[in-house]
Amino acid sequence: MSEIDNLATDGAVYKTLLESTRAIPWKIDWATMRFAYIGPQIGDLLGWEPASWMTVDDWASRIHEEDRQRVVDFCVAQSIAGIDHEADYRALTRGGDYVWIRDVVHVVRKEDGSVDSLIGFMFDISERKKTEEQLVLLQRELEEMSFKDGLTGVANRRRFDFIMDVEWGNARRNKQPMSLIMLDIDYFKQYNDHYGHLQGDSCLKQVAAILSKVGTRARDFLARFGGEEFVFILPETNAKSAMKIAERCREMLADAQIPHEESQVDQVLTASIGVSTIIPCHDDIMHTFIETVDRRLYQAKQKGRDRIVAGD
Repeated sequence: MSEIDNLATDGAVYKTLLESTRAIPWKIDWATMRFAYIGPQIGDLLGWEPASWMTVDDWASRIHEEDRQRVVDFCVAQSIAGIDHEADYRALTRGGDYVWIRDVVHVVRKEDGSVDSLIGFMFDISERKKTEEQLVLLQRELEEMSFKDGLTGVANRRRFDFIMDVEWGNARRNKQPMSLIMLDIDYFKQYNDHYGHLQGDSCLKQVAAILSKVGTRARDFLARFGGEEFVFILPETNAKSAMKIAERCREMLADAQIPHEESQVDQVLTASIGVSTIIPCHDDIMHTFIETVDRRLYQAKQKGRDRIVAGD
């Protein structure tokens, strides 16, 4: 077989692989703003035949009007800057309904740095969005049932147990990573003894307010685990991202400069933190995972406090 035949065969294989996935591959020529390719799966998902996707105007016109300007402006700006990006939006079906799409975009540049083309994949994330909406509704219902910590206003242990069970099930079902962060204020007993319990309560409120600003996504979940311990549930979060969030906790507490004259590590309030990540399978036990994070928190204390332990 000649090299030309090999190339043709390889191309056919790649095309078959692309068109057999659930994700929808596409390519746009930047100079003409026309689709060079879009996978036939688009017809199954939205009802629009591939031939009807000719220009970016066809794409933009099929975005929900409430999402359109935001998504188009963001994608154009990121593309011009040469930044790979993602965008979530509702896409119009030929039948008049809407499907939640996540567009993952790679910017291809020429040798001179100018944009040559955009290559990406569309993913149907309707089920994920449905789960998020259900969780939001559940959270609202739980708030109405007063599943909040009476002192700090963040979620309490009872609510943590419920959300942890929900997210554990989601992570196991979808084979997605989830992370847990446990944080304990260093030498809080000494803080209470020195400043008094009223000031200790005020300190806990301040810490809760600071930590509430750390999580940025709708499903990032903070609770008071008990005493001076707080816990984050981080769905769809890998170990690297969880570590960044744990570091942000320490940084924000340090920036707050809460005085703690009786601390043995600093003159301001600090915290010890344990972190762990898992993609749970059917053999994994949720309580064992929580105990792992708790053990890492204990190790952070044993190693001198004011630190993060993310491994044994």
